Amino acid sequence: MNAAAPPGTAASVSARSDLGQTPEPRAGTRTYRYTNRLIHAKSPYLLLHAHNPVDWYPWGVAAFEKARKENKPIFLSIGYFTCHWCHVMERESYSDPGIAAILNQYFVSIKVDREERPDIDRLYIAYVEATTGSAGWPLNVVLTPERKPFFGGTYFPPDQLKALLEKVSDSWSKQQDSITQTAGRAAQQLMQMVRQQPPSAGDLQPVILDQAYKQISSAYDATNGGFGGAPKFPRPVALCFLLRYFARTGQRDALEMTLNTLRAMERGGIHDQLGGGFHRYSTGVTWLVPHFEKMLYDQAQLSIVYTEAYQIKHDRFYANTARSILDFTLREMQPTRGGFASAEDADSKIAPGKPETSEGVFYIWTAKEIESVLGKQDSAVFEYAYGVEPGGNVPAQQDLRGELNGKNVLYAAHSTDETAKKFNLTVQQTSRKLATERSALLEARSRRPRPPLDDKIVTAWNGLMISALARASQALDEPRYLERAQATAKFLESHLYDSKTGKLWRSFRAGGPSVDGFLDDYTDLIGGLLDLYQAGFDVHWLTWAVRLQEKQDQLFRDAPEGGYFDSDASDAAVLSPTRESYDGAEPSPNATAAMNLLRLAQFTDRGGWRDAAYKTLSAFASLLRSNPEAAPALVSALDFRLAQTKQILIAGDPLSPDTRDLLRQVNTRFLPNKILLLADGGAGQQQLARWLPFVAGAHRTKDRATAYICENYVCKLPTAAPQVMARLLDAKD
Repeated sequence: MNAAAPPGTAASVSARSDLGQTPEPRAGTRTYRYTNRLIHAKSPYLLLHAHNPVDWYPWGVAAFEKARKENKPIFLSIGYFTCHWCHVMERESYSDPGIAAILNQYFVSIKVDREERPDIDRLYIAYVEATTGSAGWPLNVVLTPERKPFFGGTYFPPDQLKALLEKVSDSWSKQQDSITQTAGRAAQQLMQMVRQQPPSAGDLQPVILDQAYKQISSAYDATNGGFGGAPKFPRPVALCFLLRYFARTGQRDALEMTLNTLRAMERGGIHDQLGGGFHRYSTGVTWLVPHFEKMLYDQAQLSIVYTEAYQIKHDRFYANTARSILDFTLREMQPTRGGFASAEDADSKIAPGKPETSEGVFYIWTAKEIESVLGKQDSAVFEYAYGVEPGGNVPAQQDLRGELNGKNVLYAAHSTDETAKKFNLTVQQTSRKLATERSALLEARSRRPRPPLDDKIVTAWNGLMISALARASQALDEPRYLERAQATAKFLESHLYDSKTGKLWRSFRAGGPSVDGFLDDYTDLIGGLLDLYQAGFDVHWLTWAVRLQEKQDQLFRDAPEGGYFDSDASDAAVLSPTRESYDGAEPSPNATAAMNLLRLAQFTDRGGWRDAAYKTLSAFASLLRSNPEAAPALVSALDFRLAQTKQILIAGDPLSPDTRDLLRQVNTRFLPNKILLLADGGAGQQQLARWLPFVAGAHRTKDRATAYICENYVCKLPTAAPQVMARLLDAKD
């Protein structure tokens, strides 16, 4: 999918992975000329359109009935709160009374937040991609009253949109039968495409992992780090696979490609050098100029990769970067101590009290602005270190609209050592000076109008954050991360889980939940709960993960084919549920499902879940054999399936120093294919023993915490000595 296209084209304007903007919905005492049904929505994206002259409907029966009774086509517009070009269309087109008049007279207009309804988005984006060769957001599709698509595109400038709407309405009035037949055939092809996978026979062999490595490494940018050309995405799923591949094979290039990419991204403008956290992607190959929104799922996944790199290299650089990401997220994206908000916008107001907005304006600087904060003499050191130029440092080809002209995106142009040498300072003096200057500029930046926050709490992405915090709490020995992971899990359990039905909700905002959860809400939360148990050993989270997996199987399993549908197949309003296997901005829910099943089978010794995991992998065997680069998270699950998985059981009090010493041997190592269990001598051990009888016999030795290193539940001799445990963990199979 195209990541960007200039205004005035019908091409995709933002990538499938391009999740972007967050201006707050209009609210307050101001009176509006228009108000439509979206005023009752919870979604910030829908509320953004609540005062358009377009007679918008939310997705639902009322819109479908109106289209059927009045025999009008449906104009379906899909986007999300942090999507830049979605905002452009809202201002240019949907606020235009002339365009609204056409839509209101000849169409039934439906607005959908893709983050609330990923099932609708996946279905119709597949249609647009198949018929035009690219797709992105805003996604605009024209449907029959039966919701069968017959025209689609992405961003349209106002004049082009108006002409297209007039042409479509004219065609509908004159050629309705022909259009209906064409749409019916398209719908049949679409349903077949999104539901079925090519048949495949034979076992899944380790050669698939080798093929994935070759495909990913062939796109490696040795000069700048990362993979492919512009626009360049971090793609943490691929980096996580490369670290696993290194752990399996010892292939140094897999490790070096990952570490070089992580270092290059940290130095680049894609990394917020003052406030921490990462922007969505780089518009060029060098990581300098980003698309400026910050997504929760990016922060979660990238912090995990930096944490894993630290476990391998024990270099504080990676630990510090992981901390920086998580601390930003805790500070800016968790406004209460409940769940995490979805995203921070790319656009913000240019000046306080004025309505005009611009992308990146919160983050960029002129040289004069920096000098006004730091003073002429001190600013020279900072400007050298962070690549500030008097005339700006943004290449013209990466600033098509001129919004960044004369401005600077901060990046680590010169190391602390280079800067010290340049200004005849010691490294320590330079480090302290730059830290002071960053703090001063961050404080000055905080007085600018902040990018709006999309404050809806999405279950899936909060599950990813639970994983990130839990894993970092282990590897970095940081209890506050564990505390925040536990608090987030408690919030989800109390606000986004119906204990009576066992179902999850998709999102929470304005005091209540939205719609029923989708597959990724279950898979990402289950994965987070498994990580949370292994960080804090509260068996409650493990038992909740088991219950959620059982409910996931009931709601989404594709029993005949294997794998899972992305949504509940019983929803008649959606033409067909999809089965996602491609890793985009997030790991595909089927990949996470396969990994969860494999891990849960280890925790519970349920053979049915082991079989279901393999059936899920086999359902996508054709993709894994032909194009594994498109599904590295699925390949990582296959790696787990093919590995000799370790069960590491520690008998002891989780708070005692001797237990912590043994846990540290595990937590400081990168051991991707393992589960970690604690026999606490109490209720936790009793519950584990119901699933795994061998746990019942685990106990401390001579009043000291004791480790059992096992494979297939057959354990080596127990040890209370951390050094012996280290040797057992490091032993090759």
